[in-house]
Amino acid sequence: MDIPVLIANILTLLAFFIHMFTGDGELKIFEPENDEKHLKREKWTMVRCGWHWVSFDLLFASIGLGIINFTDFLENEKLLLQILAIYFLGYGIVFLIVITISRKFPKNYLKLGQWILLWLISGLLYWGLN
Repeated sequence: MDIPVLIANILTLLAFFIHMFTGDGELKIFEPENDEKHLKREKWTMVRCGWHWVSFDLLFASIGLGIINFTDFLENEKLLLQILAIYFLGYGIVFLIVITISRKFPKNYLKLGQWILLWLISGLLYWGLN
């Protein structure tokens, strides 16, 4: 077991639980009520599905890291770690791009600092490779 990979595993699992439960609660603030043609409800449901798509990604990555950390099940653990390091790096890049192209508000890069967590996880996985 590699300590940086274990820390990345813990962070990914914590991110999953926060994303899944706290995030879903925050999404409910925007749930439309009176929408006769159901257009707003349809869009809100799509956003919620996309939100939990990310929740699943976090859970699946955490399971993969758990398998690496606590078993000898995989023959080529380094390949999965490389893929996950690039995956989290890419997620962070996309997050920054979306913040950049969206309307500004005070300290938007820090208030929406999930990219920092994503890059931290990516860095820990890359560190764990070496």
